[in-house]
Amino acid sequence: MTENIPEGRAAATVVILRNRPGAAPEILMMERASSMAFAAGALVFPGGAVDVGDHALAAKIAGGLPLDEAAARIAAIRETLEESGLAIAFTRSLEPDRIDAMRRTLAQGAGLGDILDAHGLEVTLDALVPFARWHPARLEHARRVFDTRFYLIRAPEGQAASVDETENVQLFWSGAADTLARCDRGEGQVIFPTRRNLERLAQFGSFDDLEAHALSIPVEKVTPWFEERNGESHLCIPGHLGYPVTSEPMGTVRRV
Repeated sequence: MTENIPEGRAAATVVILRNRPGAAPEILMMERASSMAFAAGALVFPGGAVDVGDHALAAKIAGGLPLDEAAARIAAIRETLEESGLAIAFTRSLEPDRIDAMRRTLAQGAGLGDILDAHGLEVTLDALVPFARWHPARLEHARRVFDTRFYLIRAPEGQAASVDETENVQLFWSGAADTLARCDRGEGQVIFPTRRNLERLAQFGSFDDLEAHALSIPVEKVTPWFEERNGESHLCIPGHLGYPVTSEPMGTVRRV
């Protein structure tokens, strides 16, 4: 396994789920624009890097959470609103016009804290359920390395997601297994962490079951490593963190 992992940029991403009768929950997926420096053209969950404004707001509303954890949850809320137009983890339901206005303000460079103050709103960081944390090693061909926290949350009722036409070019709701099947048919592509997380998500038939699973497994940093198996190089992850597939031949791995 890799040791002495260099610090990556803090980031957060959100698995937004909505239950559907008689089937596994649907998850909001987005296709990254081909112009993006990281995971260009890949299917991903909403999310992005933690910024200075997230840390400033965390200092005010973290409650009992560590500041870095609170800042990551704030980044998850902010990035979801900016990228998909969904207002998650707000303490009350919001009108579509208000959500649109907040999204535009974010795109113009405002911080989430500024928007909350301007609209007299609050968020509840406890609504985000910790699911995983991935921190890949920096390798020679890796352009960027992120220390990314993954969260689960229920989709807000009565809201519609839409592309931002900058970072993403398509949004869709799909079960985890359905998204994997789409990629296996060549109709999409996912990087290594997304595939492993989709496989883990696909094991559960409801948000409640998935939440119970997430809460039963401590969040540890997942740092993949290379290992020779049966004469072939594999990218591997630990076997005790709830992932049903813990290695993949390097010949099929997409990493960035």
